[in-house]
Amino acid sequence: MSNIIYIGYEFKVSPLQPAVEILIAELGYAGFESFVENLDGVTAYIQKGEWHLDILEDVQILDSEEFEITYKFNEIEQTNWNAEWEKNFKPIVVDNQVTVRAPFHDKPQTKYDLIIEPKMSFGTGHHETTHMMIQHILKNDFKGKSVLDMGCGTGVLAILAEKVGATHVDAIDIDNWCYINSLENVERNNCINISVYEGDVSLLDGKNYDIIIANINRNILLADISTYAKCLNENGLLFLSGFYEDDIPTIEAESKKNTLHLNDKLQRNNWVALMFNN
Repeated sequence: MSNIIYIGYEFKVSPLQPAVEILIAELGYAGFESFVENLDGVTAYIQKGEWHLDILEDVQILDSEEFEITYKFNEIEQTNWNAEWEKNFKPIVVDNQVTVRAPFHDKPQTKYDLIIEPKMSFGTGHHETTHMMIQHILKNDFKGKSVLDMGCGTGVLAILAEKVGATHVDAIDIDNWCYINSLENVERNNCINISVYEGDVSLLDGKNYDIIIANINRNILLADISTYAKCLNENGLLFLSGFYEDDIPTIEAESKKNTLHLNDKLQRNNWVALMFNN
């Protein structure tokens, strides 16, 4: 695979919160796919092929008088990203049970040890949404279940699903780099029950699962909830994240239309992760 060229935007933000959270969400809607938070703000990355000079036109927080946000941008080769995330990526521990770490970190004492090399993919456990999805997985019974991880990013949630007992896991992402990265991480964690696919919701035709995990963004989730509902087996569970608390009424209304009922909610800062059953 040839190196992908990325455009990196370095944002300096004052005060940091909640501006950084809002900025990341709006940049995600604009097409940015990876973020590294730091002491001054955040650096955001978008593939050069998806970038244009007016990419920030709809990022409304940049016009807010409540925050001071400045930025600069430049082209970044894929290889430069590896050094960047290694510099910033520290192991995380979720509920004293799961450690998410890079290959160069020491082996932990927790029950589940997930070795993730994220490169340009989303999903190290550091972001609130991934952290909460890990918590949902730990709280629920995955033993013997068939699972879909939609928008799998690094594959971290699919990998944990297998480690807690899922017997069949499909991991799907539309991004080629995420697809390749998930394959690498699945092998790195010695998983044998995970199949990784590159594509979108159209791959779900004719498939059924006991549990579906989708940590994407609000607009994609709203478009795809009806498909998830059709793919859920009886007494199935659907976990959704990638949106804010203010989005819950909209997400819940679309879910109710598809005979899905809100059963549990986790919140971390303004981000939420919901569990539905049918």
